[in-house]
Amino acid sequence: MKTVGSLPQGLPAPKLPWTSFSDVGPLLVAALGITLVSLTDTIATSTSFAARRGDEVRPNQEMIGLGSANVAAGLFQGFAVSTSGSRTAVAEQSGAKSQVTGLVGAGAVAVMLLFLNSLLADLPQTALAAVVIAAALSLMNVPEVRRLWRIRRTAFLLSLVATAGVVFFGVLPGILVAVALSILLFFRRSWWPHGVVLGRDETGLWHRADGNDLEEIPGIVVYRWEAPLFFANSGMFRENLRDLALEKKPRWIVVQCEAVTDVDVTAAEKLEQLDHQLNAQGVHLAFVELRDRLADLLLRYGLFETLDRDHFYPSMDAALAAIADLDAEHADPRPDPHLDGEEPR
Repeated sequence: MKTVGSLPQGLPAPKLPWTSFSDVGPLLVAALGITLVSLTDTIATSTSFAARRGDEVRPNQEMIGLGSANVAAGLFQGFAVSTSGSRTAVAEQSGAKSQVTGLVGAGAVAVMLLFLNSLLADLPQTALAAVVIAAALSLMNVPEVRRLWRIRRTAFLLSLVATAGVVFFGVLPGILVAVALSILLFFRRSWWPHGVVLGRDETGLWHRADGNDLEEIPGIVVYRWEAPLFFANSGMFRENLRDLALEKKPRWIVVQCEAVTDVDVTAAEKLEQLDHQLNAQGVHLAFVELRDRLADLLLRYGLFETLDRDHFYPSMDAALAAIADLDAEHADPRPDPHLDGEEPR
C-alpha cells in the first residue's frame, strides 16, 4: 500500500485470494487449527457471558456471523476473525451493554492505525499484557470448578486437562487434548452404559430395584437399558439379559426402551440370537416404549420374523396387562371335573 507522508493512500481492494498448489496442504492444516480454536473460543465465550447476563445464545447464528466475517477478511487480505475472551471481559468491565461496543472499538482501532499510529508506539507490551491478564482473571470461576468436583468428577477432570493442555502445550494442542478426552468419555459411557432391573413403588412408578423396597412382578423381570444399542455394547446387553434369565428364571423379560435412541445392524443380530436363546429356555422378550423410528428399523432388519411384533407395547401398564392375558390363555386348559358333575376318582 502506497503512502503519502504518514497517511496510506487507498485501502485494500477486494479480490479472490490465490496461492500456489504446493501451499494448499500447509494452509489447509493451519486453517483447520484456526477453525477449531475459533469455534471453541466463540462458543465458550458467548455461552459464558450470556449465562452471566441471562441472555440466550444461538450457536448456529454465531457460526454464520463468524464465517461471514472470515470470508470478508479473506477477500480484503485481512486476519482470521474470532471471538476473544479477554477483549470481551475488558468490554464488560468497561460497562459495555450492546454490540455497538464492537463498532466503537473497530472505529477507534482504525483511527489509531490511520492517524495516531505513533501514540502507543512506546507503550510497553507488559502494560498491555497486564490489562489482558487483569481482564482474563474475571473469566476464572473457581466455585464452578469446585461444584464440578462435587457433582461430576469426569467434568472436573476434563476442565483440569484442558487448562493444563493450554498452559503447557499451547491453545490448539490444549483444545485438541480436551476434545479427544471428551470423545473418549462419551464412548466410555456408550460402551459401558447402565442397565438396571426396575421395581414398582406404591404409586405405580418404576425405579431401580437394587437396594430399594420395591415390588417386582413374579415371573417378570423389567430391565431398563440406558444407551443406544450398537456394536460396542450389544454383547453386554445380551449377556446381561442371559444372566438375568439364569438368575431369576422369569417367564418374561420386559425391556424398557425409553432411553434407547438407536439400534444398529450388529445389535439387531445380537437381539435375534438372544431371542432364540431365551425362547429355548422358555423366556419371552417384550419391549416397552420403543420409538417408532426404531420399530421401523427393526422391521427393515427383518427382526419381526423372530421377535413377536405383538410384544411391543406403548407403556408398562399395557405390557403387564397383555402379559397377564397371555399367561391366562396358556394356563392349564384341562376342565375341572367338579364342573361337569363328575365325582373325583
